[in-house]
Amino acid sequence: MGHRPEGSRVSERIVVLEISGLEALHLAGIVGQFRDLLADSRADTDPAVERLLPDAYPDDASASREFRRLTGGDLLGRRAEDAATVLRTLGGDGGDLDPHSDPDATIAVALGETEALAWMRTLAAVRLVLAERLGIRTEDDHQPEDPRFGVYDWIGYRLDGLMTALDRT
Repeated sequence: MGHRPEGSRVSERIVVLEISGLEALHLAGIVGQFRDLLADSRADTDPAVERLLPDAYPDDASASREFRRLTGGDLLGRRAEDAATVLRTLGGDGGDLDPHSDPDATIAVALGETEALAWMRTLAAVRLVLAERLGIRTEDDHQPEDPRFGVYDWIGYRLDGLMTALDRT
């Protein structure tokens, strides 16, 4: 039998993500901050937000700016909708998560295909924002021994497990 990533399983085309209560609280906080970043009126000048928008014409800065101007709002709006889906499936914007419960207790988050894809896109986008904040442009910039990279690595671990589970559906 094949290897199943720890913390994710597939059941009848539904992905069940198993995370601790503490992880769920942290994830709700991170995704909430991401959603707030997207809603910030100054977001279009933030290098981390710019990293979320494709550079359609790498050899033509003017054409790339125009492409981003025409498509950026829709793309960021979809990212905000995906983040809202993650928060909702985690438990009402994290509000249903009890910070005083056992932090090691496992929470099973059942996701349909649409929700799982929203999670995947959100985790990938959060990693891009974190990469920009941490100065990661290439693999050589990633320093796993540096504790500042812990959240970046944890989000990557969760994203990998989710992608593997989705690939098996």
